[in-house]
Amino acid sequence: MQKSIVKPPKAAPAVGPYHHAIRAGDLLFCSGQIPMDPKTGQLVPGEIREQTERVLENIRIILEDQELSFRHVVKATVFLTSMADFAVMNEVYGRYFAEDAPARSAVQVSALPRGARVEIEVVAHY
Repeated sequence: MQKSIVKPPKAAPAVGPYHHAIRAGDLLFCSGQIPMDPKTGQLVPGEIREQTERVLENIRIILEDQELSFRHVVKATVFLTSMADFAVMNEVYGRYFAEDAPARSAVQVSALPRGARVEIEVVAHY
């Protein structure tokens, strides 16, 4: 199976030695996205609501670059620095996955890159 690198021109730059996504066959594996503003390359200010919205908009950029949408996502993993943020994150997340929500895991971690409060990675099917 051939793999291809996905580097959307509208996305915030990667903050390490990885790519935004990799296409392998009919699957798209998106790297974890943190709330980086694509225009400034900086973490967005705000609480979990604003950060979750930015993360999901960053995922949208990757999906749309590949002519996909949130309906194509089959698995999501959410990383939170505090489970106290789960309800608000879940409310925002639910707006993006209003129908045909994917399988999902949500876990608490001790820290995320750049001090983010949330990171989300997804797998989509073409």
